[in-house]
Amino acid sequence: MGHVAKEKIKLLNRVKRLRGQIEAIERAVEADDECAQVLQQATACRGALDGFIAEVIEDHIREHMVDPHAGRETPHVLAAEELIEIVHQYLKR
Repeated sequence: MGHVAKEKIKLLNRVKRLRGQIEAIERAVEADDECAQVLQQATACRGALDGFIAEVIEDHIREHMVDPHAGRETPHVLAAEELIEIVHQYLKR
């Protein structure tokens, strides 16, 4: 999985933020925080996880589905860019 290695620092930073958000949810539950606060933490975590997933999918598409020597306006490149945009829109919900 070469593309993950290329983006390792960026992806690890996202995972570390996710860990922090999960720990914040755990602290909120342990502290008997209000439901709304726990849900707010959980939705923030879900958004961060969706961002991580979108980043890995985008890198995968660019690395394995697009010829790096192809012109920017070739049908495959345009379709890949369209797919990346759809993935980002879907995961933003």
